[in-house]
Amino acid sequence: MSGEIDIMQGVLDLYDKYDFNEFTEKDVAEALKKDEPDYRDYACLLSPAAAPFLEQMAEKAMKRTRRQFGTTIAMFTPIYIANYCENQCVYCGFNCKNKIHRAKLGIDEIEKEYQAIAATGLREILILTGESRKMSGIEYIGDAVELAKKYFSLIGLEIYPVETEEYEYLHKRGADFVTVFQETYNRETYKKVHLAGQKRIFSYRLNAQERAIQGGMRGVGFGALLGIDDFRRDAFSTGVHASLLQKKYPHAEIAVSVPRLRPFVNNAEENPGDVHEKELLQIMCAHRLMLPYASITISTRERAEFRDNAVKIAATKISAGVCVGIGGRGGDEKGDEQFEISDPRSVEEITAALHKNGLQPSFNEYIRLI
Repeated sequence: MSGEIDIMQGVLDLYDKYDFNEFTEKDVAEALKKDEPDYRDYACLLSPAAAPFLEQMAEKAMKRTRRQFGTTIAMFTPIYIANYCENQCVYCGFNCKNKIHRAKLGIDEIEKEYQAIAATGLREILILTGESRKMSGIEYIGDAVELAKKYFSLIGLEIYPVETEEYEYLHKRGADFVTVFQETYNRETYKKVHLAGQKRIFSYRLNAQERAIQGGMRGVGFGALLGIDDFRRDAFSTGVHASLLQKKYPHAEIAVSVPRLRPFVNNAEENPGDVHEKELLQIMCAHRLMLPYASITISTRERAEFRDNAVKIAATKISAGVCVGIGGRGGDEKGDEQFEISDPRSVEEITAALHKNGLQPSFNEYIRLI
């Protein structure tokens, strides 16, 4: 367990190290000259001083993206199979205190969803649940993963953090990838926005990606929910977290997401505060320059025009044909959604948009051998 603590301590040591307002335009210019920026350069590129350099950052990020990934953009879709949750998170529609329609798909209902998704041509799927062991147990998730192998070549999970041996079990059932959002790396804010439930344990969540890798997962994903706290520090800490883990486990595939707060059922006022599209693009460019080999996902939380621009510059993965409620593809939606999406385009529409921009959508980058 000492390795896990080292990762967490490394992130927390750097969290407070830099004052983002002290960087100058000269610092930014120097940082942009480097092919291998260090953590100070990374913080500099996320600072307010870097805002006037956004076009230069985007140009360099685009060259870095094309050099590493070519024109290929991976396509996937999420499937929510349950929205029961035991956590009380103030920013989330699945909050256990929020009065929403709760539901859990049975295995036959899950298969109907899979069939509808597979019919679009997609071969990568992200399986999500609310964070409730009682209602979405490991075996239930494992059964969903096992069934997904029938239809998909790459299977990701976004579920509650679990033990190493449980990740190993899910990997043996067919899961390839695990994503865990830390939400915020500010420990005091973390306590304030997570009022009850297992999610209140900051360290257990932060160490989840390392347990997943130790359990055999091929890759892991990171992200903070931008707008909960100081978005610059949270974006910086997300990248540091991913970077430290990649250095320790160089065989692991690393992915970063950049979700912003969105409205949800019974709380239409929720918004990402001062994280506007320019700031979001700055974050993505800084991520690409610091993490040249990492996949960067742009979700349907963002509007279509912004997503189309992001994949030309820094993003390498995009969701399509998204439904964030429980069910809905294979029949009537049974449970309420986690948040409102901004880009409802179908797989066909996003595929056409990628081709229009000279990009190549990828439906299947992997061959499943077992």
